[in-house]
Amino acid sequence: MVPDYGQALVILEKYNKEPFHVSHGKIVAETMRRFAVELDAGAEGYWEAVGLLHDVDFEGWPDEHCVKGSAILLEEGVDEGFVRSAMSHGWGLNESSSEPGHVMEKVLYAVDELTGLVGAAALMRPSKSVSDMELPSLKKKYKDKRFAAGCSREVIERGAGMLGWTLDELLERTLGHMKAFHP
Repeated sequence: MVPDYGQALVILEKYNKEPFHVSHGKIVAETMRRFAVELDAGAEGYWEAVGLLHDVDFEGWPDEHCVKGSAILLEEGVDEGFVRSAMSHGWGLNESSSEPGHVMEKVLYAVDELTGLVGAAALMRPSKSVSDMELPSLKKKYKDKRFAAGCSREVIERGAGMLGWTLDELLERTLGHMKAFHP
């Protein structure tokens, strides 16, 4: 099965009870959908569902991240190719995650960490929103290694490189997509 958004959400909420984890999945999903419109028109639903389920295991099994996620999704009857794509964002964490190959996997690899950093930066703003955030403000937060220290700059930069984009391009495009749906 290749899950649609509704099916993916049911799976995500079966394994994630904390609002933060469900929200992160939804933010990554919507960001992925918007990148698909730009980069792979017609595949928006697939990109979105992959984004929604990429961290299906993180709440319950953070030490087995992506390994347990693969097992969970396969047990749920999800297509192996979909599972590979969703878990490719964990490349480098363990030997079981495949290197991102398709442009969708590369975008997921880059924006998973980046959406967290953008969200944290938004919370520091008086508006508590990305809607009025500009690239220079985001770059300032990005350069401060103590800010959102759990968001790997190395992964974000490697993801930009995989895509053939500069870091500024990745930051600007991701921020723009997040502004479109996440006030």
